[in-house]
Parts: sequence; structure tokens; C-alpha cells
Amino acid sequence: MPDSPGVFRPVDLLRVMVESRVAFILIGGLAATVHGSPYATVDVDVVPQRDPRNLTRLSDALRALGARVYVSAEEALPFTHDARSLGEVEVWNLSTTYGALDITFTPAGTQGFADLAERAASVDIGGVEVLVAALEDVVRSKAAAGREKDLIVLPTLRRLLALQIEERQGRPPQSPA
Repeated sequence: MPDSPGVFRPVDLLRVMVESRVAFILIGGLAATVHGSPYATVDVDVVPQRDPRNLTRLSDALRALGARVYVSAEEALPFTHDARSLGEVEVWNLSTTYGALDITFTPAGTQGFADLAERAASVDIGGVEVLVAALEDVVRSKAAAGREKDLIVLPTLRRLLALQIEERQGRPPQSPA
């Protein structure tokens, strides 16, 4: 465990999830960063597979992470959970030993894990292999959510997506200016 509980250490948070064998896809700001976004993020957003065995593993991981329900920067409340209770709520905003963790079963603009898994790719993040949502799915989700913080980053993410598409089509990428 780290010396400073709550300090944002996303690789450590992801490592606990992976070592607990939780099936999940990384989405949100950290996924955007993996795809080249210059915007910093202060949380980890995941979409877990919603089956009882995986939810049991998720519950175990949350206990290992010292997860608490996020109320504010100054307050997080303890909560008791198991596979059933975790699966009954669409979104969990949590505070953990390694920073903020948002769990969403069906992010805006998506149909959840199976939908995102179609295009997700395994990526090494600091020595941890994680399934990361495709940039087009990150863009789709942020556009559908329509929150101010998402709308601010969307032009940059759309430009990154255009560059990725150009690369896939074998054209030399244009300058992102």
C-alpha cells in the first residue's frame, strides 16, 4: 500500500484490478490519454463485464483497494458490497487508496462492455496489460454525455481520431495544427 492513501496512482489501481482478474475496459480521460490526448485526468473510468463471477472479482478488488463511496474531495463513505449489490447500480463513483475510480456499466452513447469490447485493444500501461476502449468509442461516449468537461476536450479527441484514421488508411498524417 502507498504511503499517501488517495494519491492518484492509476497504474497501481489498474494492477489491483488486473491481478483480481476483473474483466473491464478502460474508458474516459485515461483511455483518451493512452490514445494521445494532452489533457490530464484525475480518475480511472472502467466498464466492467456484468456477470456474477466478474462482479464477485470486482467486489474483491474494491476491498483490496479500500474503496469508499465518493462524496466530495474531503469525504468518502464506507460501503458494504458484493456481486449483486455492485451490479444493481449503473454508476459507482469511488475513492480508493490509489485515487478516484468511476465504474460505469453503460457509459453514455454505448451499450456497455460487449459494445466496447468489439473495438477495444490490449495496451500495456506501466507494465499492466489493460483493455482500452477505442478512441472512436471514447469520443462517442464523451459526445453523448455532453458534460462541459467533455465538450472542452472533444475537438482535440476528434482531431486525434482523424489522425488515427488517416494512419490506418495508409496516408501520412497531417500536422495536428
